[in-house]
Amino acid sequence: MAIEYRPWRDGDDLELVQVWGGPENPQAEQSRGLFRPSSESPWLRCIVAEDNVDGVAVPVAAGYVFEPRLHNQRLWAYVEVGKDHRRAGIAATLLGMLRAEAAQSPSGVSTLRAKVVPGSGGAGFAEAAGFREIQRSRIIEVSPGALPAPNLTDEDGPQLEDAATGSVELTRAVTDWYNAVHEWDPADMTLGQAQQFLLADTAGAGGAVVLRDKAKSRGGSIAAFALSYTQSRTDAPADVLIGYDTSLPGSEQSAAVASLLAMLVYQYPIQVEVDDSMTALVEVLEPLLSANKARVVAETRVVSD
Repeated sequence: MAIEYRPWRDGDDLELVQVWGGPENPQAEQSRGLFRPSSESPWLRCIVAEDNVDGVAVPVAAGYVFEPRLHNQRLWAYVEVGKDHRRAGIAATLLGMLRAEAAQSPSGVSTLRAKVVPGSGGAGFAEAAGFREIQRSRIIEVSPGALPAPNLTDEDGPQLEDAATGSVELTRAVTDWYNAVHEWDPADMTLGQAQQFLLADTAGAGGAVVLRDKAKSRGGSIAAFALSYTQSRTDAPADVLIGYDTSLPGSEQSAAVASLLAMLVYQYPIQVEVDDSMTALVEVLEPLLSANKARVVAETRVVSD
């Protein structure tokens, strides 16, 4: 093989998909979405590997390194090689070139990270390249009636209510929770960024409910919240983000999450993404998984060099 390397050009995606075929898994499909010409804002470098086939240069592999707006203490990296060109050192060469680009990032950040699916070729390559797991993330589907519905009729006890996604109180609760559960990969999310990335219509947010420790009229505060990213009810599980007040004692965090989750799945299933750092949510979901009242739909690992 006579492999040459060059920057990404418009149209490479159409040629590469002919070589790659369909994505190996949903994570690969999502990662492919960032392939594009290199840019300064956002900072991204994308490199293509070409093979000479009968005198014609054909793209067969590509990789990128990217600096995100959030979680910017590490750069995202991704490499994909066509099946007929694997185990020929192309991925290692691309990764080396991306590391050289990362060493010149404008922020000075050069540490790489990636998302991989356990047991996949990408996971094996990342491990061989010196990447180590820093987080596990799962998408878990919870069955209807998985938890008994709590009694929420006492005004001096927990209260469930609808919430406006634009409310300052909810935005602050979301921001504080997000930053607390991402200490392993700091985001330093602001209220404005929480609105932009998690609560706005453009982020897909379709509604919100909150669980207060007691009625709002009695000074109750938000103990847990749920954001829906499913615009209309269907038979498919709704996509829901569940968070909680991490300043509460651990047992109270778990109790609030359990009560909120019980109401969410009273009649319909939901689907929730959970990192292992979301300890209260994990504590509620693990027994449901063991009892077959919930199931893991997908699992990814965040790895870093």
